[in-house]
Order: sequence, then C-alpha cells, then structure tokens
Amino acid sequence: MSKPFYVNYEQPEGLENDALTVLETVSADPSNIRKGTNETTKSVERGDAKLVFLALDVDPPEIVAHIPLLCKDKKIPYMFVTTKEILGNACNLGVKTASCSIVNEGEVKAKIDNLAARIKELAGI
Repeated sequence: MSKPFYVNYEQPEGLENDALTVLETVSADPSNIRKGTNETTKSVERGDAKLVFLALDVDPPEIVAHIPLLCKDKKIPYMFVTTKEILGNACNLGVKTASCSIVNEGEVKAKIDNLAARIKELAGI
C-alpha cells in the first residue's frame, strides 16, 4: 500500500506503538479525546488539540487530508497510524475511526510532551 498524499514526513518505527500506548492510557477517560474527523477538525481549529492521530487507510484520503494543513498552521503535532481499526481500538471505541485528538493530557502529560517534541521535529512544525 502506498502512502497517501497527505503524509509529508517519515515516521520512525516504534513511534506509532509509543503513541498508541499513550493514547490508550489517555482514552480511559473519554472526555480526554475527540474522535472522528469532524471532532478532530474542531479541536484543531479551536487550538484544544495537544496531539492528533490520522489513519493511513482512509478512503477517500481527502476525508482527512485537510487536517495536517490545519495542524501545521496551528503548530499542533500530528502523526499517522497504520489503520483505522488500530486507531479505533486505541481510542477504546468499538468501531474504526479515521482520526482522533488528545485534548486533555491527564497523568501522561510528560509522555505526550516528549512525543509532541519528537513529532514536531520530524514534521518541521
């Protein structure tokens, strides 16, 4: 599977697993995250998002293609997850999701700050 056109940086191996572990911890309280493209877009536009996750297998890719542009504009770190199913599971949903964002860091703020710094460096934000 080729990468979608909105993927604009190389993500090192292991970063996805580290980030998904943090997302699973944060999403234990559903009020800490925003799920789905509409809610994710709103959280980015409002500046509430601390870290944004995008699935790579979204079809058509235009559904989430605007989010990296918004994130760069707002200087919010964003990363890519292999599938919608993995992302949905990490959000503790019973369904797939194309995108989500962390809005409240909870007790893993230091880990999120570390991830955000690594991603900002990779993405040139």
